[in-house]
This record gives sequence, structure tokens and C-alpha cells, in this order.
Amino acid sequence: MTDESRLREAAAKAARAQELLDNELLADAFESLEKTYIAAWRVTTIDDSAGREKLFVAINIIGKVRDHLASVVANGRLAEAELKELAYLAERKRRFGIL
Repeated sequence: MTDESRLREAAAKAARAQELLDNELLADAFESLEKTYIAAWRVTTIDDSAGREKLFVAINIIGKVRDHLASVVANGRLAEAELKELAYLAERKRRFGIL
């Protein structure tokens, strides 16, 4: 796989990740799960440390999924910028006969 194809793949993944972040249904699901986990965490008994730990992990995983999607979007934006730069350099070389 060439660098250019990897960059195109990263840009395509970024577009899909952005669609997920913008998806109202997914955002509502994350919010609902987070609220449900927090509510369950608040009503745990004092001796249920294992239950609290599991809920804590579940709450944090939601944030990690969001962060991962945001990271994919950011990496894709960088890939798009690199692709534009490659296209610009290729056009300059073509114009000036450096091929």
C-alpha cells in the first residue's frame, strides 16, 4: 500500500467517523448509557465496590469511544492536508516539466 493510498484511507475513515459523531441516534445512545451508568453507580451499596468499579469502567469506555472517533477525524484531516500538498507538488512538477 502506498503512502497516498494510506492517506486516502485515513481520510475516508475520518469521514465515516465524523458521520458517527454527527449521528443523533448514536449521540443519544452515548448520553443515555452514560446517564444510566451514573444513576446505577450512585445507588450502589457501600460494600459493592466491584459493582462501582464496573460502572466506572463502563462510563469511561463511552468517553474513550468518543475520543477515538475524534482522533480518527483529526488524523483524517491531517491526511487530507497531506494529500492536498502532494497534489500541489505533483502539479508544480508537471507545470515545470520536472517529471
